Amino acid sequence: MTVGTHASAQGPPRPPAAVCVGESMVVLVADRPGPLEDVPSFRRDAGGAESNVACGLTALGIPAAWISRVGDDGFGRHLTGALAARGVDVSAVAVDPLRPTGLYVKEIGGDGSRPHDLGPGVTRMHYRRSGSAAAALGPELLADPSAARLLDAAPLIHLSGITAALSDSCLALLRELLTLRRPGRAVSFDLNWRPALWHGRDPGVLHGLMDAADLVLLGADEAESVLGTGDPRALRTLLPGPQTLVVKDAGHTATAVHRDGTTVTEPALPVEVVEATGAGDAFAAGYLAGVLRGLDEQRRLRLGHLSAALVLTVPGDHGAPIPPPVVAALLTADPAAWAATRVTARGIESPVLAAVDAPPNGSGGWAAE
Repeated sequence: MTVGTHASAQGPPRPPAAVCVGESMVVLVADRPGPLEDVPSFRRDAGGAESNVACGLTALGIPAAWISRVGDDGFGRHLTGALAARGVDVSAVAVDPLRPTGLYVKEIGGDGSRPHDLGPGVTRMHYRRSGSAAAALGPELLADPSAARLLDAAPLIHLSGITAALSDSCLALLRELLTLRRPGRAVSFDLNWRPALWHGRDPGVLHGLMDAADLVLLGADEAESVLGTGDPRALRTLLPGPQTLVVKDAGHTATAVHRDGTTVTEPALPVEVVEATGAGDAFAAGYLAGVLRGLDEQRRLRLGHLSAALVLTVPGDHGAPIPPPVVAALLTADPAAWAATRVTARGIESPVLAAVDAPPNGSGGWAAE
């Protein structure tokens, strides 16, 4: 592993409450639907599970840092600049002089009339991440003063199963990070199952990683693939270590099961879905923001649902920031008002928002701007 210099960017004024560790990539998004061979140009963006969570946390007012490695190239400089512009502390992102920044191309389905068209509502990611700078992350990170400063001070460290699949050194780093125990600090782990990444690698290591975390987030469908069941109580038996398991059942419910057996289930909001990319990361950011704010379990799950819903209504990984009065009104709504809330690309419609001081959408709700 080559240890490089650090990206130069100014962090947020408050020390990060959460540190997210993992790969981010530059995204080239097709500027129009259809097969890639027919797309004339692409729009550049930034994408990656852990950096998405960091951005989601900062949007909710939680100072967050992202730690990774990028190449000494324009894509790497774009990544750190874009995340810093969203308020994420990137002071411990190392610049690798030899390896490139990873990237992927996002293909968007058209009307299905052309050969190789994915079809309406379908997107596909084409990854070019092999040998990337982030794949060279390893336990040596813990000796880096810039990273150690952030990791030692933050009450939350967030990881995902994507990092474990990138390389042996990345897996070793996650194992080390999961041993960083001290009073007042938690390590969260999002399964983020990506089957293609595990070709030639043993996904069985994910069980041990999840069981070593304090808080685990996973979808019922991906849990079924990795652990053989998506049932929250069965998963609790398979993973006795974490204090809390949060199991997401697609767009229906999310269930938190605590170590003592206490279970809380909260329904998701009706959403007019534009694209699903990034919704899982947004849910994680909302839920973790609730944890860091000391919210009760119901409001943590609601904040996760709300954050995910806003991302589902846009063609990208980040939804519109929600004014705090809107968030507060929805988190404290009674079950009937929560069930009557609907999220669309135009904003949020809910009976509890009529009296809230926020941009109206013309129907008693909040308008996304």
